[in-house]
Parts: sequence; structure tokens; C-alpha cells
Amino acid sequence: MVRVLPTERVTAGGNDSSALTESRHELPPVIKRAEIVAVALVILTAICVTGVLYVAKGFFLPIVMAFVVGTMLSPAANFLERHRVPRGVGAVLIVIAVAAGLAFIIGLISAPVLDWTNRLPELATQLKAKLHVFDRPLAMWHEMQAAIGGGSAQAPPSLELPKFDWVQPTIEFLSPTFTEFLLFFATLVLFIASWRDLRRTLIMTFGDHDARLRTLRILNELELHLGNYLLTVTLINTGVGVATGLACALTGMPNPAGLGALAATLNFIPIIGPIAMFCVLILVGLIAFPTLSGGMVAPLIFAAITFMEGHFVTPTIIGRRLALNALAVFIALAFWTWLWGPMGAFLASPLLIVALIVKEHLLPDTSPQLPAD
Repeated sequence: MVRVLPTERVTAGGNDSSALTESRHELPPVIKRAEIVAVALVILTAICVTGVLYVAKGFFLPIVMAFVVGTMLSPAANFLERHRVPRGVGAVLIVIAVAAGLAFIIGLISAPVLDWTNRLPELATQLKAKLHVFDRPLAMWHEMQAAIGGGSAQAPPSLELPKFDWVQPTIEFLSPTFTEFLLFFATLVLFIASWRDLRRTLIMTFGDHDARLRTLRILNELELHLGNYLLTVTLINTGVGVATGLACALTGMPNPAGLGALAATLNFIPIIGPIAMFCVLILVGLIAFPTLSGGMVAPLIFAAITFMEGHFVTPTIIGRRLALNALAVFIALAFWTWLWGPMGAFLASPLLIVALIVKEHLLPDTSPQLPAD
């Protein structure tokens, strides 16, 4: 009988355990069931929240708009309070000033819009008569489609304009109701007046000292950056509106003040606003001027103004701290526009700033950074 020494047993056991450990390290990572459940719950929660926000738009849109705009305007209320103006009185004065500014802009825009809306059939006839220059290129395009096999051999006689039956229903759908306006202004006044108490209550909700300090930093940063965003964007868009109005006046466009106010208003909506204004200027120029070249002068000047503003003025003034990724802005703009329409498009960038600030404080990036290119 052959005996196995204890040392040999220990060695053999050690080799087996080390081999088992190495084999475990070589196994691929396994996704735990709890992680799958957590991800699924997050997705379902996001879908439910989105559905509620979409269905209850009439309630949540004015409330969220009032909270965001109130946070933007809170530095102005703090300024008035430092000059011995009571917080409630300052909130009322600020909201009255905002309402007066909106009424002034709406007054500048509404007059030409109502005039053009009443003259839509006449303007459509004039526009169709001036677009005969595109008849030959369209005929060639249809001939090429027919030769390839992708279209009919008969080309339409001229460029067909869309019907204008959708204009009035679209305006009614996109315009906020009187109840939404009333809810927005009432919530805005109360939010600005009670912002300090709301801050204190929210901070004292947490029992941990670190949590309170983190909440205070988040609120301070939100107030600072949203206020700076509103101030800088308002000044920049006002400059764009003034420059557009002067360009329209110099080129002989009708209602230059209304077009300038429209340009300043649409410029609050990133990407989509300048494109929409460029199309409006093209249509107005084609109707107002007898030649195509004359009608394209003002739109081209506006394109140059927005190019300078988007690539040089805004990045220089806002700086890197509030600079947002273009893809993130586009996705946020598409989502909130689909969810809440034009008001959602206005809220897209501020809500993205809020999300980034909260993410920086709650989920700080402690991983090692990649070296610069």
C-alpha cells in the first residue's frame, strides 16, 4: 500500500484551489437578475411619466414652465429684496413686467400675421404666379423620373401650393388656452414670492448634513445658471431681432418691426426657430418683391446674422460652463417639442441644464479622464 504524505495532500489541494480560482476569474461576467429588474423598472417608470405628462399637458406644462421661469427670475427678486422691496411685491412687479413684454411682442407680431392670414388666397395667387420659374426644373425632374420608371410621364403644369385649411386649426392647437395662461402666471407669482421658503423646506427635508449641503449647492447652481441663461439668451435674441428688423427695413421688406420681433421670439427655440424664420422671410420676400433675387436679400442677411450669432457671439458670451452638446440639445428639443409643442421647445435647453447640474452633483464623474487629443 502506498501512503500519501500530508505535504503531498496539501500541495495537491493547493493546486486544485488555485486552478479553481483561475477558472472562476476567466468566466465572463454574468448580469444579475436584480440588475435586469432595476433597468426594466426604470424604463417602465420613464414611459409612465412621459404618458402622464403628455395626457395631462394642460396642468403640468404651466406648472413646469412657472417653476423654470420662476427660478430664472429669482435673481431679479433677490435684487429687489436687497433694495427693501418686499418679496411678494417684487414678484408681482416682475410678473407684470414679463407680461407687458410678452404683450408688446405679441402686438408687434399679431398685426402682420392677422393681415397675412386674411389675405391668404390673394397672397397664394401672387406666390404661385412668381414660382413659374420652377416649372421647367420640375418638368425635367418628372421626365427623368418617367425615364427611370419611378413616376408618370405626365408632369404637372406648375408648382402646386398646399392648401391653407390647416392654418387655423394648427394655430388653435399650438396656442395655449386662457386657463393655461392664468395657471402659469398665478403659479409664477406664488413661486417667486415663496422661493426662499421653498428652498429652506427642501433643504431641511434631509436629515443628513452632507445631503443638505448637496441640496443647497444644487439649488444655488440652478438659480445662478438658469438666471444667467435667461439673461444672456434674452439679450442675444433681442440683438438678433433688432438686426433682423434693420435688415428688413433697409431691404424694403413689409412690417420690419413685426419680422424683427418674430425673429427674436423664434430664436428662443434652438435650431428650429432660425430655420422657421428663414422660411418666413423667403415667403414674405417672394410676395413683396417682383423678382426672386430681390426677395432673397433679406433671408440671406438673416442667415448671415444667425450664423455669426450661433458660431461666435453665443459661444463667447455663454462660455463653456453653459455650453451644451449639439446632439443632446437636438434630442431634448425633439422630445419636448413632441411632448408639449412650442412651449416644450422653449423649455428644452433649460431642462437639459437642470438635468446636467443635478447629474453632476448626484452622480459625480470620478473615473479617470482620457488624455486630450
